[in-house]
Amino acid sequence: MKIAIIGAGIAGLSAAYDLTKAGHKVTIYEAKEQVGGLASGFKEENWDWSAEHFYHHWFASDEHILGLMEELGLRDKALFPRPYTVLLHNGKWYPFDSILQALKFPGLGWGINKIRFGLVGLYLRLTKNWQPLEKTTVDAWMRKWAGNNVYETMWEPMLKGKFGPHYKKVNMAWMWARFHARTSRLGTYQGGFQAFADDFAARLQELGVEIRLSTPATCITEGLTVQTQEEEQTYDRVLATTSPQSLIHLAPALSEKYQSALKKLKSMGSVVLVLSLKHQLSEEGYYWYNLPEGAGFPYLALVEHTNYLSPEYFGGEHIVYCGDYRDPDHEYFALTNEDLLERFLPSLKQINAKFSADWVKKFWVFKTEYAQPVPEVDHSQNIPNLETSISGLYFASMSQVYPWDRGTNFAVEIGRRAARKMVAR
Repeated sequence: MKIAIIGAGIAGLSAAYDLTKAGHKVTIYEAKEQVGGLASGFKEENWDWSAEHFYHHWFASDEHILGLMEELGLRDKALFPRPYTVLLHNGKWYPFDSILQALKFPGLGWGINKIRFGLVGLYLRLTKNWQPLEKTTVDAWMRKWAGNNVYETMWEPMLKGKFGPHYKKVNMAWMWARFHARTSRLGTYQGGFQAFADDFAARLQELGVEIRLSTPATCITEGLTVQTQEEEQTYDRVLATTSPQSLIHLAPALSEKYQSALKKLKSMGSVVLVLSLKHQLSEEGYYWYNLPEGAGFPYLALVEHTNYLSPEYFGGEHIVYCGDYRDPDHEYFALTNEDLLERFLPSLKQINAKFSADWVKKFWVFKTEYAQPVPEVDHSQNIPNLETSISGLYFASMSQVYPWDRGTNFAVEIGRRAARKMVAR
């Protein structure tokens, strides 16, 4: 078959890999000038590695991405340094990247709170029965089983930061997936995630896949004709790996029922300020700062990338991310890069009192309106089928990897799942 894939993110590349191996001719259309999607990165001339536009890492349990890398002969380039994640309590930072460390967290107090926290964590880690959990919210379930004190101290501030006004609607299966599938060991790729995407794309091109960069698709017709500004081509199958809203605009011939399903998918956008600093920000060497709402930070997480990877990879510079999830209509999306820098920068003094604005060598701002799906109660009933209402048109997005959370691991899984369906048909 002659197959088109819209989007050269990890899902699109993974689908292309399996479809090409099955003997089909694949063309990928990508609007940007590089492959990788949300996992893509950027690189300064004096850097040996790229940094991600939106901070990424793998977990040691990410079997889909690590298995694919094994097939590609790239597994030896996956690296798992030991990072340190911390949480704020009464002005001090405490380790917070395992259940054992969390049990030592002083914010829990003593006695029954720690017992309930430990039992809840153990249950969510061990159970595979997530379906009943999606029938209630994190807020309701955690208050019942972990208790108000544990929930309000540990989880509610993070939920508020991640989902904003939607946090009370998030179902418990989403939280289960975080406990069940994640590890404290975090991985990256030699050279950065962009290097992985480039290596993957090069392997696809060796197999005969055509990748058209800087070529956005403008329309997909009912007859599976993909239109761009320069030309149009008709295909036997088309896979779109865009956001739900983008698919609605791309394929206006979709049925009202399928479009309605796409419109029901709620998601948060992401705004990230990346800083290149002259000096190390966290003198303790912490990598990931969980920032509870109310702690005085205008963003959700602070990540010092070069406390995870050596500054030598980045010309001796210290790379820091200030990241936040917000509704797409939030003011952050309208602020200029300079205004966002001015808004975010003063908070760094809470990490290091010595910090001053002259530490900043350079900064970048990256924004996307589609970054974090919001799974509400019974979300599994609202997920659109991979096969759309247009015969031969398929759709694979991070809104459909549920109950798992978005990320490159499940982008591989859904891309390959879509490829299997396309071949089976």
